[in-house]
Amino acid sequence: MRKILVTGALGQIGSELTRGLRERYGAANVIASSRRIKPGHEDLIESGVFEVVNVTDAQQLAETVRKYKINTIVNLAAVLSAVGEENPQRAWNVNMNGLYNVLEVAREENCAVFTPSSIAVFGLLTPKDNTPQDTIQRPNTIYGVTKVAGELLCDYYFHKYGVDTRGLRLPGLISYQTLPGGGTTDYAVHIYYEALKHKKYTSFIAQGTKMDMMYMPDAIDAFIQLLEADPNKLIHRNAFNVTAMSFAPEDIAASIKKIIPEFELDYAVDPVRQAIADSWPNSMDDSAAREQWGWEPKYDLDAMTKDMLAKLKARL
Repeated sequence: MRKILVTGALGQIGSELTRGLRERYGAANVIASSRRIKPGHEDLIESGVFEVVNVTDAQQLAETVRKYKINTIVNLAAVLSAVGEENPQRAWNVNMNGLYNVLEVAREENCAVFTPSSIAVFGLLTPKDNTPQDTIQRPNTIYGVTKVAGELLCDYYFHKYGVDTRGLRLPGLISYQTLPGGGTTDYAVHIYYEALKHKKYTSFIAQGTKMDMMYMPDAIDAFIQLLEADPNKLIHRNAFNVTAMSFAPEDIAASIKKIIPEFELDYAVDPVRQAIADSWPNSMDDSAAREQWGWEPKYDLDAMTKDMLAKLKARL
């Protein structure tokens, strides 16, 4: 039976993945953790075991792993792209030193490690369309730099020490349950809230800027599928391209207008986040994930829009 420690469990992905893992493996077998307790997450904290764990504190991390006899660490603690550019030193400390601590504890305590990567690992020299699984990676953000280094470090720990490391290159994630935490693709979440509240949205990403995206239920499925995949079939362990759809702001607006005809979209481009978006792919080739562990998303843009608006309307 898996005994899982989720770091960064109160973040955008963690708060939903923890619930999904608890449904799959049982609440007692999934330990949620975060560097601090955040207001608004009382239901998650109370639904199972919760510990305060800072991944940059190796001793605290190791003590938690031993206390609960953890055999799988899902490391979601990270500083995201736009926030990382505001404080690159903190981003390096959390994303790299934190990951190093996770891998060292996993090596010493015989744990598997699941750490997601990101489309941020690509850069201006990467092929923009149908970006290959194996291609040039020259990111121009500290977030992207840490994710490339993290992919390589996880590969190293697998080949050098036999640590069972696995991961996904996640696209932008869209969720009705939690707000995003400072990423470049955040507009694709905010637009649904504004469509329901004001029937209008001002995008900080320019018209025509395509990026890979995925609905959160598909992302949770991808995490669990890769966790349970046959290791003998995994050629690319720590950086599987996964995606479900690729769209620009006007595409998501057109999808919303099918349900809210009066919805309007305009633009006030944020140059920092636009520069980041311009360095990322228009679309990724995720055939390796499909071939090696059966990845297949359930939601396209219109199916996601229909579900997002229905779920958000009920909540708001």
